[in-house]
Amino acid sequence: MSEDALIDGLLAGKHRALARVITNIENRSPGYRDLVSRLHEHTGQAEVIGITGSPGAGKSTLVDKMAATYRERGETVGVIAIDPSSPFTGGAVLGDRIRMASNVGDMDVFFRSMSARGSLGGLSTATTDAVKALDAFGKDKIIVETVGAGQNEIEIVKTADTVAVLVPPGSGDDVQMLKAGILEIADVFVVNKADMDGADRTVMELREMINMRDVSPIAGHHGADVDPGAAERDETGPGDDEADPGWEPPIVETVAKNGDGVETFLETIADHAAWLAESGEREAQARERYAAEIETLLREDTASLLEEELDARGGLESYVDRVLRKETDPYSVADELVAPIEACVRDRRE
Repeated sequence: MSEDALIDGLLAGKHRALARVITNIENRSPGYRDLVSRLHEHTGQAEVIGITGSPGAGKSTLVDKMAATYRERGETVGVIAIDPSSPFTGGAVLGDRIRMASNVGDMDVFFRSMSARGSLGGLSTATTDAVKALDAFGKDKIIVETVGAGQNEIEIVKTADTVAVLVPPGSGDDVQMLKAGILEIADVFVVNKADMDGADRTVMELREMINMRDVSPIAGHHGADVDPGAAERDETGPGDDEADPGWEPPIVETVAKNGDGVETFLETIADHAAWLAESGEREAQARERYAAEIETLLREDTASLLEEELDARGGLESYVDRVLRKETDPYSVADELVAPIEACVRDRRE
């Protein structure tokens, strides 16, 4: 199928074209960049929700119930599940598992399992591009579910408008792990499996952590610093104090397997989306996201150019041999390889 046909089919709402585009994106097939570039002007309407947290927290079950609830409301859903990469094929290890049981056969819930490809937080440039494809297609909600690999999950912030961190009850070690970095990325905390023992204690520990964050100099990505008394206010949405533009991450309890608390969770996500729009944080968030994406692409492209130059000069091993013989050193090698690219850039600038 030609590039024009793929784009026309995707924009016309054909799921086969959407699947083909995402496959081209994930495989980095020739021409995929042109596809993503042409889709860009059609993006910006979908709400992107990140679901992360420790393994066993019930992320997939919650995502399944979220999708079913959104569908009941008449909204369309796209789900990207980032799975661990196979060390042999690079593909998603769990890619063939059945994870959206409640939504099987519903064409308005598009599910795609993608490989983490060794990227921090289980996210890659391909995931960002796949979100754009779903957005351009016209999906109302896009849910990105990550592997759950500790503090590296902060990468999800670059893709999602709202980030929900799931914490299973009675998981004192998991709550301690959150202090290492994930605390700053959460817009909503979800204590899933809240019917189990230890749920109340976990909620209490999370609330204490939020209070500690409030009085620390670290504001995370939630906007301006929030005041120390914010935790005493209502936990279901933005604070009433107009002088406080920050967002206090609420704590929601759910039992995803039977749907308890899912409606409240989705209302909290809607509250956060409203706060993003009202505070101007949505635009600031988009600027940060595009800046990070451009920097990532520049690094990738520059690395490819340098690899090409290295191959043209006989490969890395020849330089390593020269370094071992003390004929040169790593800094000099880097300078030598970068020199032609540097000269080209400067010539074009002038």
